Parts: sequence; C-alpha cells; structure tokens
Amino acid sequence: MGKSKVVCIGAGSFSFGLSTLVTLLQSEILRGSEIVLVDRDAQALETISSLANWLNEAWGCGKTISAYSHHRQALDHANFVISAIEVPPREKLWQQDYEITLKYGVRQPYAENGGPGGFAHAARNVLPVLDIVYDMEAQCPEAWFINFTNPMQRICALIRRYSQIKAVGLCHQLGAGYAMAAKTLANDLGLPPGDDFISTHADVANHAPMMRMGLLGFQHLKILAAGVNHFTWMLDLRHRQTGEDLYPLFRKRWQALDPTFEPLTRAVFDAFNVFPIPGDEHLCEYLPWVSDPISKPWQKYDLSLYDWQERDRARGLEWQRVRSVIANKENPDQFAHPFSEGAIEVIEAILTNADFVAEAVNIPNQAYITNLPEDAIVELPGLINARGITGIPIGPMPTGVAELLCREITASHLCIDSVVHGDRKLALQCLLLDPTTRDIDTAKNILEDYLITYRDYLPQFWD
Repeated sequence: MGKSKVVCIGAGSFSFGLSTLVTLLQSEILRGSEIVLVDRDAQALETISSLANWLNEAWGCGKTISAYSHHRQALDHANFVISAIEVPPREKLWQQDYEITLKYGVRQPYAENGGPGGFAHAARNVLPVLDIVYDMEAQCPEAWFINFTNPMQRICALIRRYSQIKAVGLCHQLGAGYAMAAKTLANDLGLPPGDDFISTHADVANHAPMMRMGLLGFQHLKILAAGVNHFTWMLDLRHRQTGEDLYPLFRKRWQALDPTFEPLTRAVFDAFNVFPIPGDEHLCEYLPWVSDPISKPWQKYDLSLYDWQERDRARGLEWQRVRSVIANKENPDQFAHPFSEGAIEVIEAILTNADFVAEAVNIPNQAYITNLPEDAIVELPGLINARGITGIPIGPMPTGVAELLCREITASHLCIDSVVHGDRKLALQCLLLDPTTRDIDTAKNILEDYLITYRDYLPQFWD
C-alpha cells in the first residue's frame, strides 16, 4: 500500500477530531502515511498535535505528523481531506440564532440544522467551506473531501453545486436509531434493558447510555435507513446474524414502551407508519407541528433545548483532562478504540478497493431514492471501493415522508444558492419554506436581523 496524505481540518474539534485522529493513527493500512492537522485555534492545534505525536510514538503507529494553522499550507498532494470546521464561537452563535427569532414571536424547536437557525448556521459556514474546496481544486483536485460540518445536508449540497471536488458527508446519528431499537427489543435479544437510556437528547448525561445501547443494537440488528441527514427513516429492520425480519416485532414492542420515551418520534411513527431514526431533538427541526405558539407542542413532546453553556463547559473540561494526560504521559491506551466517526472506514475502503458497505453516507442522489430530486444530497447506505462511493438503491420513500424530505431539500438548496450569490430574495424564500414560518413579514424581519447580526460573516449580502 502506497503512502497517503490525510489532512484533518478543524482537528481541534473534540466531538470529531479526537476520535478521528485516533482511528487514523491506529490504521495499519495507513502505516507510513502523513497525517496533517489543521486548526486556526492555536491552543487546540497545539493540544491535538502533542497528543498525535505522543500516541504515534507510544503505539508505534509509523505515521508522520505535521500541523498548520491554515489549510492552504497543508493541502498540496493530499489524498483525503477531513473537515470538521465550525465558525466560532459555536455555542454562543447557536444560542444567538435561537434567541433572535424569539424577538419576533418564533420559537424554534432546536435551531441547529433546520428552522431559521439552520439557515444562519449553514450561511456562516459557506464561505469557509468554499475556501477549502476551491483550494483543493488547485492543490489536490483528486482528493476526497470527507465532511463532518453541519448542517450536513446543506454543506454537502454546497460542495456538490459549487465545486468539482468529490465529497461524502458522514454522521453518527444512525446510532440513535440502533439505540432505540435495542432498547425496544432488549428482552427479545437477551440484552440489558437499557433503563438508564432515557432520551436521545444531546445532554452529557445521555451520551454514555445511548452509545452503549447503540453499540449493542449494531451488534445484533441491521437497520436500513434513508432520507436526508438528521431526517432519515427506518425502512427495514433485521437480525444481523439470522436475517429475520424484526420490524413487525419492533412495532409491537415499541407500543409497549413507556409513552414518555421519545414522544415526538412515537407520534410521527404512528402517523406515517415508518420509524424516524434521529430521535426527537433532531427530528423536530424539520416538522411543521412543533413550534405553534398557542398549543406549545414543545411542552407536550418535552423538547428540551440544547444546553449551550453546559456543553461548552464540558468540552473545556475534557480538553483540560487531555492536556493533563499528555503532560504526565499517563496511559496512552485510554485513548484506544474509540467510537469511529466513519472517516477511516471510507479511507481504507477506497485505498484497498474493499467493497465496504457503509450504512449511512451523504452523497448525491443518482436515482437511489426515486421520488426525491436527482442530485440532491441524500443519506443512505453506500458501497465504497477504489471507484468511489455508490449508493445502494432504495426505490421510493413513502409518499408523505417524501414530501417532507422534498421540502427540506428545496429549502436547503435555496439557502445555499442565496448565500453563495448574496441573494436576499432566495434567502427569504428559504425561510418561507421553513416549517416554523407562519408570516411573511415575520420571516423578513428575522432575515434582516440575521443579516445585520452576522454581517461580518456574510459580507456578500451587503456588497
């Protein structure tokens, strides 16, 4: 196997950078290859670089490690570029996206990937991502771009619509589906009951129980899911070893679960007869029935907000712990075998022509889902080998579900086109298609407030 060059941009991301780095280091297929770490946060870059060099030596990984503060210094002759960038400060901006709309009487359910907040979140990341892929076209035009940046569907659509770079988006949210399926079928599969797994919400306390149940689910079950990122649907459920169809049993057991467990997922499953994968807090962003100011459905479905301050604090504490471990050279094996975010599987399958099937990739629709727009970014299983990534044909999605998906796809395309061209009319149309919007003038006010607040990030709307 020839040497490869893997560039990790946003390497200081705790959510994606740490686990991705460790799996790259542990790869025997990449032995002798170069791993290049890039982050504009000097402290984060120093920490992740020190960790990489220490683990590389302690484990005898045989990699060459380098670090740069700008991607342009790193891209020459790269084979793979992994991106987990976010315009900082992530939590502060996210909270602001949510609070701005409250001034106009619009309560978003989550404000990260859908809703007006999804527009603002995507818009801020457009120019930085384009900067990377345009430099890739000049410096490493044949490299694969592996994206972790959210909103996933919109960022991948941006790359598809405005560059020539080969790209795939990866997301771990299918794990929530495996966790819920494992909890539901635990007794039938002889698994621990998962009583401590009480919610898919992104609360620090929920992380370990959901991951544990998700891994158990993956070992025993096989889910076929498709749709768009954070809005996928379970089309088939089987026993991973025997191939037995477990969907009918799942439906029966789900009805017997505590009705307070994922109540929005429960209501949508009952109405559409197909199980939504992502869990309540991601699912709610794309639905028109969760933000009514009179009936306040977020109370009925117990849709908790993301705890911005707590997550920021927890991330800071984790990085402090990592820096302490590095300084004292304490047990490098505590970083071994983390949950993979999927980048190493893509890289190894392409390098070895392995015909590896990834259960969730975000790629352009090439008639894989027949009633969704051609070339739109869809999430579905994909076959990965030296020729690239090919989706596993799904056929049509259920009619009602397809309509919900089509609206999100159209809104995402309007969002991306509006930001690339600085077109306020297209931006307004994006917000008017959003399920939280009930009034044109309110949408205009929210858009104007966003554009003023984020003028430094979005200069193209002011030229």
